[in-house]
Amino acid sequence: MTGTALLTPARLLAAGIVVPLAAVGLALVTQHVFGMQPCPWCVLQRLIFVAISLAALLGLAGHLMRLFIVRRLGAALIGLLALGGIAAALWQHFVASSSTSCNLTVADRIVSGVGVDALWPEVFAPYASCADAAAKLLGVPYEFYSLTLFIGLGGTAMLLWRRRLQ
Repeated sequence: MTGTALLTPARLLAAGIVVPLAAVGLALVTQHVFGMQPCPWCVLQRLIFVAISLAALLGLAGHLMRLFIVRRLGAALIGLLALGGIAAALWQHFVASSSTSCNLTVADRIVSGVGVDALWPEVFAPYASCADAAAKLLGVPYEFYSLTLFIGLGGTAMLLWRRRLQ
């Protein structure tokens, strides 16, 4: 099997569903098992990962029903959300992590505006300030892991967008 045969639209979209949800799952393990409490920017990135999974699910449904415009819409949404995730991770690292308070920041407003912090606080409620939540995992700033995933998901979206109809 060649490398391009492994990168079918269905597999790319399935990865777009599973990988972001796995990232949120790992974040929850580090929060609830290891005590790494999230700040609003961490929580916003979790929300973006869930939205990417939903966009990939939409794209996969479009692909399976041969509604290729829906598949492309899913890919476009994945790409746009990944760009938002990249911006959030970079902002968290370069700006928010040096701030003692991230109360009422854009991230805090989005999370509370969507209402997921009240709906599912175990997953989406921020419990730490941005400076307190600045942590390293294996010597790497925590937000760089999500940054790497967002970049990969953005690349996946580009592959899906450019992929010929199959």
